[in-house]
Amino acid sequence: MPNGSRLNFIRWTATAVTIVTSALASGDAVGQARPEPTLREIVSGMPRGERQEVRVLTATIKPGDKTLFRTHRFPVTVYMLEGAFTLEMEGRPPVTIKAGEAMVEPPNVKMTGHNRSATDLIRLVIFYVSDPETPFFDPVQ
Repeated sequence: MPNGSRLNFIRWTATAVTIVTSALASGDAVGQARPEPTLREIVSGMPRGERQEVRVLTATIKPGDKTLFRTHRFPVTVYMLEGAFTLEMEGRPPVTIKAGEAMVEPPNVKMTGHNRSATDLIRLVIFYVSDPETPFFDPVQ
């Protein structure tokens, strides 16, 4: 490609990217799916090794049930599908998240979670990034 053609192509590409980016930012693009943020949070304690393991888990908690008293070595992100989940963390006030909400469980904090409902199941999705082969949680006595 001659230098003049290459320069025109680069200008055309830059213009096209600007137009598409502007349309996406303004919501004008027809037929374009855009993710909506549910949660944005700055965290500390993420794994720093050359490789990480990403886990996506699901859990169902029956009415009246609770989780083990535990800690996590890295932050855990929870997204609620159904019900209301109450998390009790040592030294912090309880937090309740409901369907459609998300939260980050901090690392190295003793905690347990509850389904305080007498009738409704909890269904949730858990996202965990850790060093490979790290246990999901460490039980606390």
